Amino acid sequence: MINDKNLLLAVANYYSAKLAQHGQTPQGADWNSQESQTLRFEQLTRVIRPGPPFSVNDLGCGYGALYDYLCNSFGTFSYTGCDISESMISAAQERQRKHNLRFLVASVPPEVADYGVASGIFNVRLGYQDAEWRLYLESTIDALDRTSRLGFAFNSLSSYSDPARMRDYLYYADPSSLFDLCKRRYSRQVALLHDYGLYEFTIIVRKQP
Repeated sequence: MINDKNLLLAVANYYSAKLAQHGQTPQGADWNSQESQTLRFEQLTRVIRPGPPFSVNDLGCGYGALYDYLCNSFGTFSYTGCDISESMISAAQERQRKHNLRFLVASVPPEVADYGVASGIFNVRLGYQDAEWRLYLESTIDALDRTSRLGFAFNSLSSYSDPARMRDYLYYADPSSLFDLCKRRYSRQVALLHDYGLYEFTIIVRKQP
């Protein structure tokens, strides 16, 4: 990930403030509703192949909501949640105390897992310009690739969003540009999902085991 402590600190403080304001809820992770959060998880976890037990790195895990979704949707798995907000990690650790998971304050997963997932971590750019944020985005996707054995998935707000709804402090990525990046840099097996009713898209990158 890009070595910019100021950027990471600014983003961590933003999400820590949301958690303090709204608690362990979708709004506390800066999502509009439980329904939209679940819909995002449905898209992201399409990268997971059904069958044997698997491991997941959740980059930007927040208070650990994806873990709940995985428990309700899949069989045996192990989980590592990473977040740059210490408040989020503390909340996740208090909320979940099970043997198959761990939560860490980190900007990059410490170990390789079968799958990597990143939900919402590219949205809030605060005062950073497009070029700066794109460097952060690409370096983070590189980290997802390095730490994922079978595949990874991430989402982003879409540049196809209605102009009247777009906000200056948010980053809207070009879906075709990121699709091309993933096809050229990581794998031939890439899917772009832009049809699930939100102002965003999900990219899934699958690898050969």
